[in-house]
Amino acid sequence: MAGSTYLPTGTHHSLMLLHQLDRIARRRKEIALEPLDLRPRQAVALMILRDHGAMTQAALGETLSLDPANLVGLLNELEERELLDRRRDPEDRRRHIVELSPAGEATLARAEEALRAVQDYVLAGLDEDERCALHELLLRAAERHVATEGCVRAAAEDAEPC
Repeated sequence: MAGSTYLPTGTHHSLMLLHQLDRIARRRKEIALEPLDLRPRQAVALMILRDHGAMTQAALGETLSLDPANLVGLLNELEERELLDRRRDPEDRRRHIVELSPAGEATLARAEEALRAVQDYVLAGLDEDERCALHELLLRAAERHVATEGCVRAAAEDAEPC
C-alpha cells in the first residue's frame, strides 16, 4: 500500500500515534513557516520572548534546550532580520539581554496564524471540546518531562480558556 499510513490499533500505542501526528505536524509547520522565512525553532524563540519578555541569552537557550553555539547562530539570524534586539546587560556586561522587536511581533503574529491552520489540519477529527481535553492531557503529561516546566505551566495559565 504505497502512500498509506499505518494506524496502530492496540490499546497502548498512543506513542506511535503521537509520533505519526508529530511527523505530519512538523512537515506542515515547516511548509507553513517557509513563506515567512522562519524555521519552527525560530518561531518558538519568538513566542518565548513575546510571552516572557526580555530575558538573558542564557535563559532563552535553556528554555529552548539549545547549546550556546547553536543559540548564537539562531539569534544572529533573527537579529539580522531585525526580529529581535540583543544588547549587553548593564548590570553584567558579560551577559546579553534578548527582546522581541516590533518587526518580530508582526512576523510572529503571521506565523501563529499559519500555525493555527496547521493545528486545525492535524486536529481536524476533533471538535473544540475534544481539542481542549487533549490540550489539558498533554499539559499534564508534559509537566513531568519538559525541562521548562515553568514555561509550560505559565503558558497554560496565560492561554485563552478552551
